[in-house]
Amino acid sequence: MNIGKYNFDLEKEPVIMGILNVTPDSFSDGGKFNNLDAALKHTEEMIKDGAKIIDVGGESTRPGAEFVTEEEEIARIVPVIQAIKAKYDVLISIDTYKTVTARAALEAGADILNDVWAGLYDGQMLALAAEKNVPIILMHNQKEEVYNDVTEDVCTFLSQRAQAALEAGVVKDNIWIDPGFGFAKNVQHNIDLLKGLDKVVALGYPVLFGISRKRVVDYLLGGNTQAKDRDQGTAALSGYAVSKGCQIVRVHNVDANRDIVKTISGIL
Repeated sequence: MNIGKYNFDLEKEPVIMGILNVTPDSFSDGGKFNNLDAALKHTEEMIKDGAKIIDVGGESTRPGAEFVTEEEEIARIVPVIQAIKAKYDVLISIDTYKTVTARAALEAGADILNDVWAGLYDGQMLALAAEKNVPIILMHNQKEEVYNDVTEDVCTFLSQRAQAALEAGVVKDNIWIDPGFGFAKNVQHNIDLLKGLDKVVALGYPVLFGISRKRVVDYLLGGNTQAKDRDQGTAALSGYAVSKGCQIVRVHNVDANRDIVKTISGIL
């Protein structure tokens, strides 16, 4: 897979995406990296620890988070993207569902679109991905925690959104999918989806696995853990995901996940 000057063989070596939230209210690290110096320092640490992609987000997507306007979101993410690109040789994805924000991020130097609404929010994101010929991550999301069979429903949604992307002119190699752990899913839904992860992989697109520090990790660890204490549990699930065929792992703590991802992919 080629993204600009970067080449990845995702079949042989999964890629770690490091999370950079430049927000005041993200569930795990809100307020820690929402100034430029802190964001750059954290980016440098994640690159040193093995991140190949930095996922920049300017709006929290946790349940109940406050809506952020395009203007505010752009003001948060554009200076950070520009500064990272000026200082480091790394891919950047922009975590947004708003096409106006996404376009500003690409113009600032971002390389990948990461849309938690899979192009459904304003109906223009797929066209932007096609226009700019950039990868787009299509994540499963919906308003209610209602499923007939969570894995089958997620697979149907992702297949439909991938087809919509193709029809909008996005080339197949630029379509990645994300089953959306923690989004409109209770703990049991997430566990069932983990068990059915091979079905998501079988859809034939690179799969991004994003479960870092989420509530299902707390549940599997026995409950009552703080978000920052879930990194080992996250790493265990990252290894599991790689063993099932996921090719991109999105995490807060790159160092805690690097060796297990490398080890499992080495066995495979």
